[in-house]
Amino acid sequence: MLDQFRDKQLVQQSLAEIRRITTRPWAIMEICGGQTHAIMQYGLHELLPQEIELIHGPGCPVCVTSLELVDKAIAIASKENVIFTSYGDMLRVPGSSQDLFAVKAGGGDVRVVYSAIEALHIAEKNPDKEVVFFGIGFETTAPANVISVVKAKNQGIRNYSMLVSQVCVPPAMHAILGSPANRVQGFLAAGHVCAVMGYREYEPIAQQYRVPMAVTGFEPLDLTLGILETVKMLESGQVEVRNAYTRGVTRDGNLIAQKIIHDCFEPCDRNWRGIGMIPMSGWKLKDAYRDFDAELKFQVQDIQTRESEICIAGQILQGLKKPYECPAFGKPCTPQNPLGATMVSSEGACAAYYLYARIDHE
Repeated sequence: MLDQFRDKQLVQQSLAEIRRITTRPWAIMEICGGQTHAIMQYGLHELLPQEIELIHGPGCPVCVTSLELVDKAIAIASKENVIFTSYGDMLRVPGSSQDLFAVKAGGGDVRVVYSAIEALHIAEKNPDKEVVFFGIGFETTAPANVISVVKAKNQGIRNYSMLVSQVCVPPAMHAILGSPANRVQGFLAAGHVCAVMGYREYEPIAQQYRVPMAVTGFEPLDLTLGILETVKMLESGQVEVRNAYTRGVTRDGNLIAQKIIHDCFEPCDRNWRGIGMIPMSGWKLKDAYRDFDAELKFQVQDIQTRESEICIAGQILQGLKKPYECPAFGKPCTPQNPLGATMVSSEGACAAYYLYARIDHE
């Protein structure tokens, strides 16, 4: 089925239609890092008419995980009797002075897992150890991550906890669109987030800021069709949210997954790396699950940090600058030696440009 959405002729047809209807410059933000990588990998940014500028948004969970949470993860992972688990990319994200790989190299028990349930199974098998899972992500990962906490509570597994770094897309949209520096005129909404949450909550945002949006997937045809729908609305002055990813998304989303989220999490203010605090943009565990909150269990709430003065990841995540505009890009900052999370993550804009853009890194 995916072959259809990589069909060269169909992609070229949608690109031709975008060129035909575009009469003026438009700036469109793809909110998701996975979309950014697909756009760069398939060269879609070079195939669009010059009038269409794609701005890369803050939709990479590794990239936006705050420096203070990374430092908290490092502090917990450095403790004796702790098995610290995380997705692979997080091990390479630099903290203030080191990363989780350095903790592992120094003798810490830091393990890569592919799900929170896998981390819970490690806790079951190691009852004499404290097992911590670094729960990062947008709405997409929230249900699967928090289910591990529910199971731990129900099964009486008390040596398991989660360091929560769950964030939400709509408050980030408000922060971007409400900024005096905002240049975004249209949005490509992330299909996997909308598969969970639907797109009903984006509709008032579109109306408030008069910014049309299209829900898209991650294949070349998905993205060009989403851009086409967005350009159609921009050119005609229409403002609505259109679904260009109907095979994966409905307006209401996955109601069961949403119930799990709302039963276990409550909204909270959250710091986004390089951007700062966005009010009510994250989730934290409800009081009923506080015994499984790693920040509380290990008393690391008061760790304070300061961002690198060299890395401009925050400006990149807000769509204010492109990766190649950073003086460190491709020189002191590379995927092998990253200064910021946007170069570390497999979904980071800097890594996408480094891998796919035709830029001289020397």
